[in-house]
Amino acid sequence: MPDMLVPLYKLPDLAPLLKSQNERGVIVRRANHWELSQVRAFITETFSGGWADEATASFSGQPVSLFLAIREGKIIGFGTYEATRRGFFGPTGVLESERGRGVGAVLLIACLHGMLELGYGYAIIGGVGPIHFYEKTVGATLIPDSTPGVYRNMLGR
Repeated sequence: MPDMLVPLYKLPDLAPLLKSQNERGVIVRRANHWELSQVRAFITETFSGGWADEATASFSGQPVSLFLAIREGKIIGFGTYEATRRGFFGPTGVLESERGRGVGAVLLIACLHGMLELGYGYAIIGGVGPIHFYEKTVGATLIPDSTPGVYRNMLGR
């Protein structure tokens, strides 16, 4: 799967997206350090242990570089940056039952705004699955010859 590049200076405004999700009963906010165990369990049980390992790196900084989508006190999605590598967005995931409602887009845009605040002009999305989603949502473009990118020579593969 290829990598994609996102120009952070063209991001959509985050505030109306957060408000829209809030009106649907979904709170999107930055995770707190004391939530690591719950976040890690959610990612492991819902997605994979590998993603949980990557996401754990998001808790090593201040502030945490992981955003949560929460409905009725339960995690329904997450997005990370500065986890896989510096300058990278991801991993990210939303419960299947919550997909198609804009939750993933808000998590993506919140994380990318976090990267912009760190001073990045561009972000890399590594090993992209839904190419069209990233093109449409944040104007991402494919990086030629980027497969397998940073994921080469992984243990167990």
